[in-house]
Amino acid sequence: MTFKLKTGAILGAFAALLMAGAASAAGKIAVITPYLAQPGTQFYVEAFQAEAKANGWEVNVIDTKGDVAAAISRIEDVSNQKVDAIVINVDPAQVAAGLETAKAANIPVFGMDAGVNPLLVTNVTSDGTAMAAETANFVIKRINAKGNVVMFVFDAFPPVQIRGAKADEIFKASPDIKILDRVTPDVADGGIADSRAKMEAILTANPEKGSIAAVWAAWDQPALGALQAIEAAGRQNEGIVITGIDANPQAREAVAKKTNFEATVAQDFKGIGKATADAVKSHLAGEKLAEVIYVPTKLITADNAND
Repeated sequence: MTFKLKTGAILGAFAALLMAGAASAAGKIAVITPYLAQPGTQFYVEAFQAEAKANGWEVNVIDTKGDVAAAISRIEDVSNQKVDAIVINVDPAQVAAGLETAKAANIPVFGMDAGVNPLLVTNVTSDGTAMAAETANFVIKRINAKGNVVMFVFDAFPPVQIRGAKADEIFKASPDIKILDRVTPDVADGGIADSRAKMEAILTANPEKGSIAAVWAAWDQPALGALQAIEAAGRQNEGIVITGIDANPQAREAVAKKTNFEATVAQDFKGIGKATADAVKSHLAGEKLAEVIYVPTKLITADNAND
């Protein structure tokens, strides 16, 4: 009896070791995104790669350069190649056909700042609703809940769409705030250049001092483009308040210098990348994960931009 118990314990421990070993040695992981031109995406992909290297994984990063349709075919490609897991940074609803192919091949798919979807094991992200509320309320306080606000949004990508929807809700609750324009910039090159061009057009259409109280951007690139347009037009002394989300290095610098770009929210991009790798490892080890895994954020102003 004693021998049998010991044998059972040994076999159980051996099985656990095999499972852990399989999780850490799960060979091939594909990371697919149309948005690698975005600094935030670059940061969490790099963090994922670093964690994957520590786990002994081989990672293939596929950038479809703004082409969402191409992301579908690439998901299908890597599914047919029988990778061990797929990580996406794209609206899962827009790549459903690819996700169905992965499901049929029994390959788990993880969202890295993607969106909630039943075809994903989990989505690792920041709380977009909270970030949007923080920056929208910052704007309201700074302009005394009165004036015209320009919004830069991107509804094609769920994490950013959520931010815009929350900001809309908050601004509409202030009767003396008017949404002057709701702009969706071209993000093929990151979004700064087209946001600047679109902001220049808005400034030209609203030349009077005080006609624009604030610019709320759902991420930093449009905020930076708007800042460039305002400064180029010589209107930086009108008190136009700009906010963004991401706290990328260029945005932090603008906030620290006390430009019109007054606040942004720091996402922990490295934390998102690492947490996504941890989620892959945990799932492959047989653990059940939450539908969404949130990584903490922090409001950045001139007071803490250099911290």
